[in-house]
Amino acid sequence: MANKLMVHEQEAIRNLTELGWGIRRIARELKVSRNTVRNYVRTLEPPDPGPVSEEILKSATVALPGSGIQTDPLSTAGNTGRQSLCFLHDKLILKKVETGLSAQRIYQDLRLENAFAGSYQSVKRYVHKLRQTNPELVQRIEVQPGEEVQVDFGAGPYLARADGKKNKTWIFRIVLSHSRKAYSEAVLRQDTETFLRCLENAFRHFGGGTLTINLDNLKAAVLKADWADPQLNPKLIDFARHYGTTVLPCLPRVPEHKGKVESSVKYVKNNALAGRKFATLAEVNQFLLNWEKTVADVRIHGTTKCQVTERFNLERPFLTRLPDTLFPCFQEAPRTVHRDGHVEVAKAYYHVPPEYLRREVWVRFDSREIRIFIPDKEGALQQIQVHRRLQPGQFTNPRGIGGGHGSLQANLDYWLKRACNLGSSCQLWARAVATHRGIGGMRTLMGLVGLTERHSFPAVNQACERASARGTWRLRDVKALLAVKEIQTQITFEEHHPLVRNLSEYGLFVQKQIQNS
Repeated sequence: MANKLMVHEQEAIRNLTELGWGIRRIARELKVSRNTVRNYVRTLEPPDPGPVSEEILKSATVALPGSGIQTDPLSTAGNTGRQSLCFLHDKLILKKVETGLSAQRIYQDLRLENAFAGSYQSVKRYVHKLRQTNPELVQRIEVQPGEEVQVDFGAGPYLARADGKKNKTWIFRIVLSHSRKAYSEAVLRQDTETFLRCLENAFRHFGGGTLTINLDNLKAAVLKADWADPQLNPKLIDFARHYGTTVLPCLPRVPEHKGKVESSVKYVKNNALAGRKFATLAEVNQFLLNWEKTVADVRIHGTTKCQVTERFNLERPFLTRLPDTLFPCFQEAPRTVHRDGHVEVAKAYYHVPPEYLRREVWVRFDSREIRIFIPDKEGALQQIQVHRRLQPGQFTNPRGIGGGHGSLQANLDYWLKRACNLGSSCQLWARAVATHRGIGGMRTLMGLVGLTERHSFPAVNQACERASARGTWRLRDVKALLAVKEIQTQITFEEHHPLVRNLSEYGLFVQKQIQNS
């Protein structure tokens, strides 16, 4: 033969030939050449229809040990009517399925331990049929009043904008597990702050909380999914502590653990939102609020066989008491103050006092305001600035061309006012500059104010007075006048003064000292 077959491949061809498989089917399944399969089949003797072949060809009935359930024969044939290669390892595969192994793991074990020559897809199909034949028993769980609430998000309606585009929304749905009383809210995001605000709105709507919150492993709530020891978002932990509840995420990818809210989300989408259009988020939420009162709350629930409102009235006294204050929901992160005295938060820019330039600050922000802190020596946070939340791209303290906060004319008026406060001569000269040069004289006025940092106010006023007399309205003229040395005042000495003595008295004093020595 052109290609040499491995021992397990030869055995597989022999077994598949006995099962009635054709050369093309065997070659495709084993991923070998058809000529190779054909040449090997020719070397085989005609199959002896002994007990082994009869056992392989007969139908198999598969049932879980001890289940007591009589199942239908498991079909292992494909579209061609031939049996799967997996049937040779049916007992082993069934045992692995019972232990909960995945089809991928079973395929890997068969390849390593049993020289399995079939494909992964054949194992996957066989395992799927086994699981359909032996469905897993699902236990129904009912809770006492006030014990549990289930939470989930579902896709909401699109909002039609004026520019023709659409905004996608999400429906937050929360259901009291005992009474099936629910609350719905449409939102644009599924971040942590939005999620906590929805939870808080729901508790306020119900008039109380529950002992536990059963939710999915959404990113806004669970950082690392683990049924036994999940890593929750710190904000969610603080929220649960604030409202006296416990968060219990369900098993990952097992929506049956929160089946009450799963079916409730479908109920909202099919009954309330299907076929309706909305323009704003407020319009959706107002509709959902009215729909809850007029439709969802007055219906007879299919499982409890009671009206939702009546059952909720019985559960209401068992809800936990709400705290007096709302949960301070915010996001926080470190920021470095830029050279322009601003920090960037959510694509907007907020002013910080100049003494904190290039320093790291701590920012807490929510949907309404921005708070900026600086840690003290003990590590405690000291608040240094508070701003209202801005839209992306906006500044809290923008500067104009003249360094002010308004238009060019407003900045000119600002610097003219500051120059006029330097003195009467500076006021006359500054007003003349503004009159003669307009906006172009704004920087001249800024420079005039800056001269007071190096010269005294009288000197600057004297220079402005002389510049006005000469009719010069440039800052360099004032600087030149300041550079001229001031005429020194002649110092005169007085001959007669109580403190001034006659020179003869000093002579007598010296003689006495010499005689005494």
